[in-house]
Amino acid sequence: MLSQSLIVALAAGAVASPMFTHHQRRQAIPFGNVITKCTQKGVIALTFDDGPFEYTDEILDHLADAGMKATFFVNGNNWASIYDYQSTVKRMISDGHQVASHSMTHPDLTTLDYSGIESEMTQLEGALLDIIGKFSTYMRHPFFSFNEQTLSVMADLDYHVVHASIDTQDWQHDAPDAINQSLDIFQNDLDEGGSICLMHDVHENTATKLVPEIISIVKDRGLRAVTVGQCLGDPEENWYRTSRGSSGASSGSSSSKSSSFLANSSKAPTRDDQRGINRGKF
Repeated sequence: MLSQSLIVALAAGAVASPMFTHHQRRQAIPFGNVITKCTQKGVIALTFDDGPFEYTDEILDHLADAGMKATFFVNGNNWASIYDYQSTVKRMISDGHQVASHSMTHPDLTTLDYSGIESEMTQLEGALLDIIGKFSTYMRHPFFSFNEQTLSVMADLDYHVVHASIDTQDWQHDAPDAINQSLDIFQNDLDEGGSICLMHDVHENTATKLVPEIISIVKDRGLRAVTVGQCLGDPEENWYRTSRGSSGASSGSSSSKSSSFLANSSKAPTRDDQRGINRGKF
């Protein structure tokens, strides 16, 4: 059986080949398979989980100043309601970044049944349809927690599953005097061939300390910071959909579910809530 890395590498070649039709190019990067590394050379994919939140715009400022692109794996209601940061999500798109799914409320998807997993995904689809008029074909599991069932749901919903090969553990080293530990992890994992980097845009020290340092390292190494889609050689037209169609719930039902969910939430979680069982390092 072919290894996952070989499958993804072959897929990248298929994407680049002019002999493949548009439909074949869409299918070249597999749905429901875990991807941890870029297939393009000389690039790195900086990714951010758990937002949007109050520090996300500062990270967007740093990226804009550096001329770099990133991917934001957003939640609908985790550290804050996505509807309270609509302008931030719209800015992600207008600045040329990629918006991807991290589920609606950041649960461990392996603890849910099929319909519960699907609901977590389609609720966020509805919120993104409300805000940017489209939803992502890329996702990342909360906590990196997945099993055969979660991957089956992602395949059924046509999601590319992206994890990471560089985990800065910024959630754990979330203090000004601890940032060097995340930087050491970043450089060591980069030396070992890592190319998809995990950070969190919900931490102040990540925004103010870690991201500027990582941008500097990326520049010094002559790498291009690109979106996950770009680092896999996937054309931007494949990153989003505007309706669910016959696969899973319809876009209309997704939107109504997400709006109803947020309307019935008593409040956005506090920072202490994030340390609870449903919110954590990834």
